[in-house]
Order: sequence, then structure tokens, then C-alpha cells
Amino acid sequence: MTFGDRLREYREHRGWSLADLNKATHYSRSYLSNLENGRKPPTEDVAQTCDAALRAKGELIAAARGDTVAKLDRRPWQTAELIQRMQASDTTASTLESLQSTVEELCCQYNHRDALELRQESHSWLLHVVGLLDRPVGLKAHADLLVTGGWLALLAGCVEYDLGMRTAAESTRRAAMQLGLEAGHPEIVGWGYEMTAWFALTQGRYRQAVEASQRGQAVAPRSTVHVQLIAQEAKAKARLGDSGLQTVLDRGKDILDHLPHPDRPDNHFKVDPAKWDYYAMDVHRVARDDELATQYARAVIKDNITPDGAELSPMRIAECRLTLGVVAGREGDLEQAVGLGISGLKDGRQSKPPLQMIAAELDQELRQRFPSEGLVAEFEEALRSL
Repeated sequence: MTFGDRLREYREHRGWSLADLNKATHYSRSYLSNLENGRKPPTEDVAQTCDAALRAKGELIAAARGDTVAKLDRRPWQTAELIQRMQASDTTASTLESLQSTVEELCCQYNHRDALELRQESHSWLLHVVGLLDRPVGLKAHADLLVTGGWLALLAGCVEYDLGMRTAAESTRRAAMQLGLEAGHPEIVGWGYEMTAWFALTQGRYRQAVEASQRGQAVAPRSTVHVQLIAQEAKAKARLGDSGLQTVLDRGKDILDHLPHPDRPDNHFKVDPAKWDYYAMDVHRVARDDELATQYARAVIKDNITPDGAELSPMRIAECRLTLGVVAGREGDLEQAVGLGISGLKDGRQSKPPLQMIAAELDQELRQRFPSEGLVAEFEEALRSL
């Protein structure tokens, strides 16, 4: 599908006219019409601007670059040219650039690809990086390879934790932080702290989550991971019953607003406004701000469903459904609460620790409000199967 087709789909999906898109992007209606009809080719700038305005999460950028098919292909990086260069131990700038593009593609697949497959693929590429580091390379190439290895290790650690492999995930996280330190890359180190906060949060160690979040913020200020660390701090403080949560959220949102919009918002290690809504939803649900939690949950679901109904981020959508289930339970609608809860736990790409954490919140609400109802047992059976 062409960029113009995708642009029209997303515009109509949001219920916008060309005039609405003109106001949001400042491109003229005639130019936008020419883009949709294929009479004008999209530039990188217009693709990024329209993608951000329509919250297309990188879909329009991918279409503009002509790589939509490659993006959906699970193994776009296995080209004869790249493999030949790797086998020949070629560490030229073009080879390193290809390797970095491969790693970014893997990071963009985190939200939807099978976890075991993604872990295996990440390990395979880590072996390639190790092989290149075992050979003489220049200082810059060495540093670039350390950074690439750091991102791969972070990704592998996240997937391992999703699978319930706590020991492996912690070991991989430590290795990623070490690579970040050796490469002098604060953002990788910051993500190492973010993983510590995430692990602690989902294991109920909320004060440790706050501490790790704050330490990471000091390491990588005014960066994407800084924003995510603030989100983890707010989520942990909400569970501790702390006050001033909105102040913490406002601080993170202010930093995010001053950062450039990521050209690949589907990258797991990037934060965009849509992802921030997802974090805010969690904080407001725990703080029992049900109206705001519902507002954010519905917005996140809408942002993560394409015009043809495909789910861009099954994990986020699952947590949103559980959030809506919690709110329905608080409002006394047992049938809707259980239906949303079971839907949130359905098969698909899952991150088990946060799902279990939020599902436990829903289970607690249902037990308190409907202690003898059979539907509650149905939800608990789905939770046990997770």
C-alpha cells in the first residue's frame, strides 16, 4: 500500500478532513490531497509530521520510505549482502549502519513478535557482534559495536523477563549496563536502571523501583529513557499511596514535549506521546482516578489499532482492557469487568509480569465487590492459566 493510501486511511480513521490535517501539520490542503492521490512523493519531513499528527506510530514513515513490506517481514535483515559482509568480518561504516538498522528493526518488533523467537534472534545477532569484536577494528567501530551489543542485550533482557526468566533477565540487564558503561553511552545505562525499576515494580518492591528510577534519571537526563524512568517512578509511588502524582507526571510530560518526536515510535526504547498516555493510564487507575484512567485507556487502544483492525501493540491493548475491567468492576458491572479481564488475558504477545500485576488488581476488586459470584471464578481460572 502506498503512502498516500495509508495517509488517507489514517486521516479517515481519526475522523479528520483534509482541512483538519492542514491545521495539524501546516501543509496546504492541495499538497495533502496530492500526497493522498500519489501525485506528489512524500518527503521524510512530511511523513514524520503526518505520522505524529495522526499518531500512526511509524506506519506512515515506513510507507514513505517504501519499506512497509520489509517492516512486516520478520527477517528483513537476512540479505545476502549483509551476511556476506558479516562473514568477511567487514566492519566498514556501511556494514555497521546495516547492523544498527537490523537492531532497530528487532526493537520495533518487541510489541508484537513471539517472545521466544525474538530472544533467539537477539542472541544470534549478539554472537555476530562478539565475532566482530574478536577481530581488530578501529576505535570508533569498537565503540559502535559495544553500543549495538548494549541495545541487543537490553532487548534480550526485556524479552526474558516477559517469559518469566527472572534470573536470565537480571544477568542480561547487568551485561547491557556494563556495555553501556564501556561505550560511554548514558542512555543504555539509563535503560539498565529502567529495567531494574520495572522488575522491582512488578515484583511489589515499590521503594526499590522509586530508587532505581531516580538513579537512572541522574545518569541520563533530558532523554527518552529519562521520561520512561519518571513514568516508572510515578507508577511505583502510586502503589505506595504517595501524594503529588500529578506533579511527577507533569514533569515527565514537560520533558517529553521538549524532545524530538521519534522517527520510529514503535521502537521499544523510544517514548512518544501515545506511550506516555499508556503510563498515565496505569498511574490514574491505581490512584482510583477512574475517569482519567478510562480516558487514557480508550485513547491508547484507539492509537494502537490500524484502520484495518490490526493491533499494533497487543501488550498495551491487553493492559488497557484490564484497566477498563477494573473501572467496570468499581462501577458494579460484573459482566463487563469479567469480559474485559478475560479479553485482556487472551492468547497473543504478552508480558506476563505486568499482566499478572494488573490482573491481580482486577481480581481483588472482583473479590471485594462480588465475593460469591460464579463469573469471578471464571476470571480467576483465566488468571491461573496465565
